[in-house]
Amino acid sequence: MTTTLDTLGRPLRDLRISLTDRCNLRCTYCMPREVFGRDFKFLPRSELLSFEEIARLVAIAAAEGVGKVRLTGGEPLLRRDIEHLVEMLAGLQGVEDIALTTNGLMLAAHARALADAGLRRVTVSLDTLDADVFRSIADSRAPIARVLDGIDAAQAAGLAPVKVNMVVRRGVNDDCVIPMAEHFRGRPQTLRFIEFMDVGESNGWRLEDVVPGREILAKIGARWPLRALAPERVGEVASRWAYRDGAGEVGVISSVSEPFCHGCTRARLSADGKLYTCLFAATGYDLRALLRAGADDAEITQRLRAIWTARSDRYSEMRAMREGDRSEVPGAGADSTRPRIAPARGAPGGRRRAKVEMSYIGG
Repeated sequence: MTTTLDTLGRPLRDLRISLTDRCNLRCTYCMPREVFGRDFKFLPRSELLSFEEIARLVAIAAAEGVGKVRLTGGEPLLRRDIEHLVEMLAGLQGVEDIALTTNGLMLAAHARALADAGLRRVTVSLDTLDADVFRSIADSRAPIARVLDGIDAAQAAGLAPVKVNMVVRRGVNDDCVIPMAEHFRGRPQTLRFIEFMDVGESNGWRLEDVVPGREILAKIGARWPLRALAPERVGEVASRWAYRDGAGEVGVISSVSEPFCHGCTRARLSADGKLYTCLFAATGYDLRALLRAGADDAEITQRLRAIWTARSDRYSEMRAMREGDRSEVPGAGADSTRPRIAPARGAPGGRRRAKVEMSYIGG
């Protein structure tokens, strides 16, 4: 196995793969309906990577040091026969961990088959237990009970520990922090709180809407005392905190107030085969073109190494240094390709350059 390092000495260890740019929710911080509405042109099926193409790229990446694969979207469970892809990836040499991120609405129907195919872990996005707040955030009348049933089904199938991610926005659901913590205390799932991030150009992000992780921890700690836990692995993005009474743990991902670019080992592959070296990138590198032009594994390996060794992304750290000036665009390169980017909303004076949407490359 090769260890490929970027310009800051960060190895390539994790690959996040978007299986589709479609979703059955319209969350306001990811796919707001006014942008991703009835007239939005999603990727046609012919442009999506086939399962065979995905497996080939993962095998090449695994030989370069990638051991962890996460399937995302959009909503990955919308991709038909996803269990077959999981089975293909689980059989690849070097792939040690396969995980999936989902909104949970379809999880109960898939959890057992996914586990049997080789999926090891699941992360479920759930921002509140309040039906009215959920409807406002997700722009959907889907019942929260379906998400909770999916979480229980994943736990029962052995996809543990199930992680539950809550994006916290001031004035939207910050008053749901304590009810969420109370619900998952004493349960086997791990609840993680995520600062609202300026991903893409369609979610109306403002710095004043960010609830810092330390504020979230202070709120929880005032109710139930906490103690810090050591990271489970190198490069872990969430800080871990245990309830002192033994009722489990919570995590906090403070990517805005406490950036962790220096430890980032992730690359992201879009559903149509473009590789992105940062969640906040504006451009990606077309690997599908190589695949479909008949490139052999050695050529694709060489391209992957060239992309990663040129990587210098540290968008969040630069955002913090510039106090919200987001003129720096990571991931650009002379031969990179432009993704489909939703129209920007509220760009200040044209200074902010477009970033790819999270629904396109996965969170």
